[in-house]
Amino acid sequence: MPDPAPRPLEHLRHTAHVMGTVFSFDLRHHPTPATHAALREAVAWLHHVDRVFSTYRPDSAVSRIGNGSMNPADAPPEVEHVLRMCERAESATRGRFSAHAGGRLDPSGLVKGWAVEQAYAILRAAGLPNSLVNGGGDIRLGGEPAPGRPWRIGIADPCRPGRLLTTVEGRDFAVATSGGAERGPHILDPRTGRSAHHLLSATVTGPDLIWADSWATAAVVLGPDAHAWIASQPGYELLTVDLDGQAARSGGFPLAGAAGDIARGEYSPAFPAGARDRAAGDWGHA
Repeated sequence: MPDPAPRPLEHLRHTAHVMGTVFSFDLRHHPTPATHAALREAVAWLHHVDRVFSTYRPDSAVSRIGNGSMNPADAPPEVEHVLRMCERAESATRGRFSAHAGGRLDPSGLVKGWAVEQAYAILRAAGLPNSLVNGGGDIRLGGEPAPGRPWRIGIADPCRPGRLLTTVEGRDFAVATSGGAERGPHILDPRTGRSAHHLLSATVTGPDLIWADSWATAAVVLGPDAHAWIASQPGYELLTVDLDGQAARSGGFPLAGAAGDIARGEYSPAFPAGARDRAAGDWGHA
């Protein structure tokens, strides 16, 4: 007889509405008071990031720097840290990523991935490595959802709403998707100020969501050149869908062994930009 499927670990799930989207948490750990405390800390961190970086809040540090009412030197220290990372991303992408793509300060293309990465780090530091944090479709996960089994993440098909293109799997990685399939072209090419329209979607996987998120945005701008460029970023892999619906992937893209067959209770959707807000909390059931 085949070995029975491993039982999922005990878990705690939570959703939070913050930063204009839905953040979902899946902690495969016993829900002790310490587990709940770590989760509260992670959620509080996300609200702090929103207060500091939101471009929709006139009192945020980023908004005030942008309108000239705050000197960057007077902003919370994490603002300088994020802006330096944005400069690094702009340099690495040869200007395809920028915190000033729309002519004003807007580091949102990096901030959400950074916020999710740090939220996962809070959980891991609290002894909760078997966890997944999904920030509007940008995902950081670690450990295992059940003993001996990897996490499996569904990638939405931009040509067929509500259906999956493929799945990825792993135990300690990030996955981010950018594109205009749902909202139309909305990612700006910083070099021209016009919308990038070369790809329907770009999904990047790698060890850190800060860069996976940034590189996915840059890939949409790069278009057909994105695959050659991603090879210069060690540890990061790329899946793209072009305007004709043709998919292409880098050689190390972590496709699941049975792509498309997502185990119940181990599914979290990674949606192209625009579809995330509606479906980011659509979890499977163990």
